[in-house]
Amino acid sequence: MRPWIARLLAPVLVAAPLLAHGAAAADITSLAIMTPEQATDFGWNQQGAAAAAAVAKKYGLTFTLAQGLGYGDVRNTLRELADDKTGLIIAHASGYNTAAAEIAAETGTRVAVVDSPKSLSPGLVADYTLSGHEGAFLAGILAARTTKTGTVAIVVSGEPPAWNAQSFGFAQGAKTALPSIKVRYAVIGPAAYADAAGAKRVTEAAIAAGADVIFGQGNGASFGMLQAVETARPAGQGKVWFIDVIGDKSSIDHGNLLSSVVWDYTPVFDQMVQDIRADTFGRHDYRLSLASGSIHLLKTPHIPDSVWTELMAAQADIVAGRLKVEETFDAAKVRAAMSSVQADQ
Repeated sequence: MRPWIARLLAPVLVAAPLLAHGAAAADITSLAIMTPEQATDFGWNQQGAAAAAAVAKKYGLTFTLAQGLGYGDVRNTLRELADDKTGLIIAHASGYNTAAAEIAAETGTRVAVVDSPKSLSPGLVADYTLSGHEGAFLAGILAARTTKTGTVAIVVSGEPPAWNAQSFGFAQGAKTALPSIKVRYAVIGPAAYADAAGAKRVTEAAIAAGADVIFGQGNGASFGMLQAVETARPAGQGKVWFIDVIGDKSSIDHGNLLSSVVWDYTPVFDQMVQDIRADTFGRHDYRLSLASGSIHLLKTPHIPDSVWTELMAAQADIVAGRLKVEETFDAAKVRAAMSSVQADQ
């Protein structure tokens, strides 16, 4: 690769164990993931990069991390990766869908896109429209059992399908546990994934309106949400709690991180490699679930044992099919399920 692109992509080479996986391992020898932000956000970018690296290590694949690419046109990066004969490019942002599918068709390079089931193309394009709605349902129960004001809030950095599914699942869980609960809904912006300042402002407004549990979905914006929660001084309401998504911010918690709906992409990316070898790549999409362990609710010391027992019982019912959590990706339906909506767009 040319020097500038080498610096951009920062390839990490993983030695392939000799004949560890048989001759079929030659079907794919390299894997790359493209992330819009740096893979240090304890969330979407970091979890995706870590999972891709783990899968590359498992199968002895050359691994490339292309991080901090932003949310604009990434065709040049896609073409560079295709020129390197990358066996699978994971385009880890919904804004990359159109470009990734185009470059796949242009170069014959396999790509995985997110939130675009219509893009499926056998042998070429696979979709991983991910939903943490089951885990968010549990988070909603937790919020209902935690709130002292009877008001909780969902703060989102946009309304992509993944966020919509979790928001709807959270509202279902909260209302199931506490029918009288008020669930406020606030949108920072149409694509404010890295807007920490905006997230802090919007979260502070939700707290001022009475919310003492914040369910935040934001990538880099989540740091602004957490800062608002940590610095809040609600009169007579005690502490404000934060429930995060995708990653685990326990290492930077100052006492307000109640839990997180943790996503583990490893089983998804692993199945992609298996499907490439089995010649079934691009013939179906990929999902996260409580049953597979790719979704789980983070247990922190702040959750009482009695509440955790209730949450695990609900999880068992979901996995067994006794409890159904409705899934929707439609923003209008999500907004209709809320007690109030704050959104500029």
